[in-house]
Amino acid sequence: MINKRLLVKNLLAHNDENSFYDKKRFMAIGQKEGKAKFLKHVCAMANSNPKNNSFIVVGVEDEDNKIVGVDFFDDSKIQNLVNAYLDNAPLIAYENIPFPHLQEGKVVGLVTIRSSGRVCALRKNIWKYYGGMVFFREGSISMPKAYGIELKDINSEAVSTIELHARNNIELTLDGVIDFINNRHKDLESNYKVFKEQFVVCWAGNQKKVKNETYYSRVDIELINEQVKLFYSALDEITISFDENSFTTVEYVQLGLGSKQRYYPLEEVVITFSDNGTYQMQSDLVFEPPQYDKKTLFHILNSNNALLQKLQNKIGLKPSEKDDLKHLPDTYLICYFNGFEEAKEQMELARALLKKQDKLVYQTLKESLRILRKVKYN
Repeated sequence: MINKRLLVKNLLAHNDENSFYDKKRFMAIGQKEGKAKFLKHVCAMANSNPKNNSFIVVGVEDEDNKIVGVDFFDDSKIQNLVNAYLDNAPLIAYENIPFPHLQEGKVVGLVTIRSSGRVCALRKNIWKYYGGMVFFREGSISMPKAYGIELKDINSEAVSTIELHARNNIELTLDGVIDFINNRHKDLESNYKVFKEQFVVCWAGNQKKVKNETYYSRVDIELINEQVKLFYSALDEITISFDENSFTTVEYVQLGLGSKQRYYPLEEVVITFSDNGTYQMQSDLVFEPPQYDKKTLFHILNSNNALLQKLQNKIGLKPSEKDDLKHLPDTYLICYFNGFEEAKEQMELARALLKKQDKLVYQTLKESLRILRKVKYN
């Protein structure tokens, strides 16, 4: 089993950016330009590494390799995005790797790309790239090439060596469990479970019981062996269950208008552990958004837009408007799920405004955009 934190350190310590490794300060795949550039790099690295994994490390300064981290990113539908835009799409995984010195909620993103063994190409136009374009890596740059170029295996030995140096050991695993329970989450209820005598899953959070069901908030779940953060949220609530072979979470989101709030199941994730030292994660979206009267939502949409306009113009808000601002991310989300497409654009516009105005509402907005991404790519 590969310790992903060691893998990131090995990539940063021993290699400049090359044809199987790239690093980014952040990735803005919620925007068209950022999404296009991400797909270009995935396409190029898949074509340049037909027989081995290639990697993109996110949350690192380009000049000095300083690890600064990015927000936890749990877009489990990222494979769907790649499949939608790329022919002969590679297998892709985005994992959140915790580092001890980073502030709470910050991680390093590790994108692992595994080629299908066939030439990968853009399926359709996006931003300034045209459908049919093929990309390869030339050193640290992803370049367009003519279709039909033969795939060559030149990096397998180097990547195998790096992955070998990142193999886990029992000391690292025990240190990880102790650190998770005694240091990072000493103020929360913490638990762990060993699967197949190999895998250790730790989880922590605030517990509450509702009708014999235990819910967790402020949840952190990690697969200790690989130093992978499986789930992190300061706001949402989830349920956790497990047996000898699997670990299951169901994530809930709170939505509603005004005081009429309800919890809706959003996504079920099942991690299944095998006897051969491997595991698989299967996620299924189970979300059915609430439906409301269109006239009511049209009024709410206009009210939200007016609030953003006031923030843009630096006009002070009345006490009642400050209360409405707290519900703005959720109500925009409800509007979008009820057919008001412009609500998504307004949520993106609200990012910079709310970051300066109200950090708690800004955090709620980020959660709402995360939910939107999950539903969109499903």
